[in-house]
Amino acid sequence: MCRVLEPHRAGEQAPRSRLWALEGTGNYGAGLASFLAEAGEDVVEIDRVKRARRGGKNDQIDAVRAAREAISRETQVSPRQRGLREALRVVLTTRHAVLVSRTKAINELKALIVTAPEHLRSGLRGCPLTTQLDRIKLLRASAMSTLEHRMTVLALRSVAARIAFLTDQVDELDPQLAMLVHTHPADPALLGEPGVGPVVAAQLLISCSHPGRIRSEAAFTALAGVSPLEASSGQRARHRLNRGGDRALNRALHTVALTRLRCHPETHQYADRRTREGKTHREINRCLKRSIARRLYRRIQTAAPITPATT
Repeated sequence: MCRVLEPHRAGEQAPRSRLWALEGTGNYGAGLASFLAEAGEDVVEIDRVKRARRGGKNDQIDAVRAAREAISRETQVSPRQRGLREALRVVLTTRHAVLVSRTKAINELKALIVTAPEHLRSGLRGCPLTTQLDRIKLLRASAMSTLEHRMTVLALRSVAARIAFLTDQVDELDPQLAMLVHTHPADPALLGEPGVGPVVAAQLLISCSHPGRIRSEAAFTALAGVSPLEASSGQRARHRLNRGGDRALNRALHTVALTRLRCHPETHQYADRRTREGKTHREINRCLKRSIARRLYRRIQTAAPITPATT
């Protein structure tokens, strides 16, 4: 975090305007960014300050480096907006955490079934998850049962209850996420695209954040990790997948690409044409994600800006 004073000529009175360069405005710096913005101060967001390999480190040195980065930028990025954008981020982040926990619980249940006694495992093996959960609810252990049987039933019922609880949480969050996406001005343009649902649309809107954060289409593809990286060798010219950028945004574009490859005729024709040209599956996937990113970025940019009433 630092404060940058605007330069002025010799003999002139220094202007009172200031520029605050803040790091981490999406988490620990969010409160300070909101406070300064409400006070009428100019606030910009900077990336984590890069430190020299052998350089020192203290608050003063970091402030100077942050100030130099803010001054050297051609375009200043304002802090992330609150309101609708933050509501989308909170719901989507919570949903992702719930799904991760649910997947871990399902894996625990499968492992318990594999190692359970045969008389328990036989009624659960090879069944769909919903059937397994229903049957586990009916399991009971009498006082005459063995210790292993009683503890296994207890563990199965505990994990099954956790899965059911997490499933209910996802079912509760999904309608809220869809409602927030429909509130955004870019909703008709995004959800009208093949392969784009509420979850993917929410991630796109969160990553784009607000007008001015992404200066161009090329910057958006670099942020999404779909910009082509040259990997030519000798007389063979080729490009490879980009492993950098916002991986959550990249995953959203990957989901759109897989959906279109499965059930979108135009994408089928594109993939067949590039295959005849000698492109590999990975190269086709890279080109497709790049094309999708370009199209979705234009959809978001042409949408009406968010008004204060909706944020």
